[in-house]
Amino acid sequence: MPHQKIYLVGAGIEGWEGFGSKALEVINEAEVLIGHRRHLDTFPEFKGKKQELGDLSILLEQLKNTDKRTVVLGSGDPNFFGIARFLLRNLSKDRIEIFPNVTSVQYAFARIKEPWDDAIFVSVHGRGLKPAVDRIVAAEKVAVLTDKVNTPAAIARELIERGAEGYEAWLCEDMGTPAEKFTRTDVRGLLDITASELNILILVKAWEPQLAQYPVMGIADDEFATAKKLITKQEVRAVTLAKLRLQDDLVMWDIGAGSGSVSIEASNLMPNGRLFALERNPQYVTFLRENLKKFVARNVVLVEAFAPEGLDDLPDPDRVFIGGSGGMLEEIIEAVDRRLKPEGVIVLNAVTLDTLTKAVEFLEDHGYLVEVACVNVAKTRGLTEYKMFEAQNPVYIISAWKGEE
Repeated sequence: MPHQKIYLVGAGIEGWEGFGSKALEVINEAEVLIGHRRHLDTFPEFKGKKQELGDLSILLEQLKNTDKRTVVLGSGDPNFFGIARFLLRNLSKDRIEIFPNVTSVQYAFARIKEPWDDAIFVSVHGRGLKPAVDRIVAAEKVAVLTDKVNTPAAIARELIERGAEGYEAWLCEDMGTPAEKFTRTDVRGLLDITASELNILILVKAWEPQLAQYPVMGIADDEFATAKKLITKQEVRAVTLAKLRLQDDLVMWDIGAGSGSVSIEASNLMPNGRLFALERNPQYVTFLRENLKKFVARNVVLVEAFAPEGLDDLPDPDRVFIGGSGGMLEEIIEAVDRRLKPEGVIVLNAVTLDTLTKAVEFLEDHGYLVEVACVNVAKTRGLTEYKMFEAQNPVYIISAWKGEE
């Protein structure tokens, strides 16, 4: 079996002048030089074989069996959204040597004079937009590698829809060429710009409306816009969130979201999570949109659907809260049971004994371990110069998780 080393060499913004002496030595001694045409053209006097980078599966078979000294050219650092990930996963690491260069992201941050050690990096190049925006909205500073479909304007529209437009935006175009351009604007300003296909978008958090005055958890009930005070009240909400056993970076469904109070506080507790609030009542949807905007719940996606409809297109959940079922409780539990990830948790709130009995029996029939907590809350209210307690209706908080097979 061949043991010829494969060299991954990154090209800098400045072309061949950006290569280190060792990298140039490796290229000069190579028998085969592989890369995109713009990289190959950097070495017009190369005496070996030049090969344009094409199908990666074909390239992999070639590299596995080659006995020729081969250099694969990339942009910047091949380890940074580059070909290194693919080759390191499929070839012995002992056969690979990497010569990183300055990435376009480094160059962009240097040109706009912004530190980048606290930034996150997101690529939408050939990927879906919504998962990328889920990461963007949880970040204070982010560099986005875009493509011709997921453009800066498309990203801006999604951010505005999420109520997350409080960023200073830098659009960095055609870097390293005579046409390079750096435009400072805001998220709404990106809507009016037709960007070059060669661009990086840098977003730096500039402001976040009103968020500072609200707690992460324990928001007062009357802060939420809602109909007839139909809301998971503060004390019950706190127990509900505890029973959900939230961890950062989870996927959560909030079915029958109502005012969105549970989704909003869950969002605060897991800023890198992905939350989907399902609601179909037009009046509640109006209030839900208002609350999501007011509390800047950037990683909550509103899904206007009547569960179990609307669940098919969502990612599989780690946690599910059922606040309202619209008479479809059994159908919803069936749908959730098919999709819930291993070690997932379902939490339901019931106010009637009928719902309590039906939910517990149905969950146990589906192999779930079930625990019920009855929450009785009494709060003081003023009565002339005296105070007295006023009891609220008891709420049954049902927690369920899969038992062992």
